[in-house]
Amino acid sequence: MPQMSKVELYAAIRRDHRGGMKIREIERKYNVSWRTVRKAVDSVWPEPRKRLPPRPTALDPYKPLVDEMLRTDLDAPRKQRHTITRIFHRLVEEHAADVSYQLVRRYVSDRKPQILIESGKAPVEAFVPQTHQPGMEAEVDFGDVTIRLAGELVTCYLFSFCLSYSGKAVHRPVDRTIGVSSVFAIG
Repeated sequence: MPQMSKVELYAAIRRDHRGGMKIREIERKYNVSWRTVRKAVDSVWPEPRKRLPPRPTALDPYKPLVDEMLRTDLDAPRKQRHTITRIFHRLVEEHAADVSYQLVRRYVSDRKPQILIESGKAPVEAFVPQTHQPGMEAEVDFGDVTIRLAGELVTCYLFSFCLSYSGKAVHRPVDRTIGVSSVFAIG
């Protein structure tokens, strides 16, 4: 049996179950337990994986110190802020921390944007879904394009019209000299 994802496995189990195959036959066919077959029949999507709690690291006792350095950097001039290398060297020299540079770099790169947001000095990223009514909005663009027409390079104007609702587009090049017009693509 070829390797398949859990979603594909669930779909195959449901398909066989709807086709009249017994649960024991499905268990043998896909080499799964009856619980897996029951979950696949009862739900379209498999349960999401459980997130493991983060493992403790050697940096954990020093995280408040790093956070404080990053907070003091918020008000410091740009050239006087701590670099990741400087934070690492301060931890090793001043606090005798037994941590790797990569661990400090990973923590600082994750934590710095969070501290900026907490302090209100960085914009919070937001997603605004867009909805468009049919026939109400379109995007239009106009420009030059060079095409090969009858074996000769010709510069034409390109008119591009895209409907916001459906995403369908019409691109129409027009030859300036002879007025040739043709629709190149729709959709």
